[in-house]
Amino acid sequence: MIRTPIRLALTLSLAALLAAPAHAWVPKLEDTTARNVIDGAYGRRDPVPTYLITSLKVRDGQFEAGEGAVTAFDGGPACVADWLAAPQDYAKGSRPVALTVSGQADQLFFQAQDARDNFRNLSVKDALGEEFAAKRLPDGQLRIDITVQGLPSEKARAAYLVRLKGADGKLVAPVKSTYVNDWKPMEGGSTAAVKADTTVTTSASGGTTTTQASTTVSSAPLLEGTLVYYFEPLKAGLGASDTVSLLLRTEADTNCAYSIPVNLGKFS
Repeated sequence: MIRTPIRLALTLSLAALLAAPAHAWVPKLEDTTARNVIDGAYGRRDPVPTYLITSLKVRDGQFEAGEGAVTAFDGGPACVADWLAAPQDYAKGSRPVALTVSGQADQLFFQAQDARDNFRNLSVKDALGEEFAAKRLPDGQLRIDITVQGLPSEKARAAYLVRLKGADGKLVAPVKSTYVNDWKPMEGGSTAAVKADTTVTTSASGGTTTTQASTTVSSAPLLEGTLVYYFEPLKAGLGASDTVSLLLRTEADTNCAYSIPVNLGKFS
């Protein structure tokens, strides 16, 4: 069959629609997305996916998120192989166990849910107004929560290094980082040595001096909790439906750095 210009245009348009992602991260809320999110919170329609969770837990020697969920950015393939072989060996550093990526739409969902639970209606106009907008992420910001297990101390949270890989290959630092107030000792009683005190005792008797040294090592439970990072992907040349690379180094003194793909086209 010979394709006429009209048929060809229609075919190309249909192909473009079919190839387009069902969702895409929304850097700035607008009427349509806001209405869909609010209607989902009120049960007027199916909820809109407003976040993406990637499980980095290891089961049967593989990441739950599947093959390719984590690759080595630095340090070589052995870094990932060691992680898979001993995911709870925290002597080599803590382990990220989940990523949650979200934007303004997710925060609007919670605002709408709160209004519903308090027997109030939240209109699109009010949701996009200054009062509600001021309590959400600034335009263009993406939030990434990293759940961590096996951290030796709260101070070590600041030792994590997290970057996005920009469209030009440059590494992009977060504009802000913080923590969720969920840090607690890990279940199971895992501990880390945190301090070694040496006491020296000298005594003299009958013209002989004796020196004794004793060392006491104290320990503290390993911690688990959530680190939070805020990025501006658009300024790094990344698109709202791109699969971007999140790069991560834990607090461990090692060359290992990891790359984790994040598909922005899987949530709003």
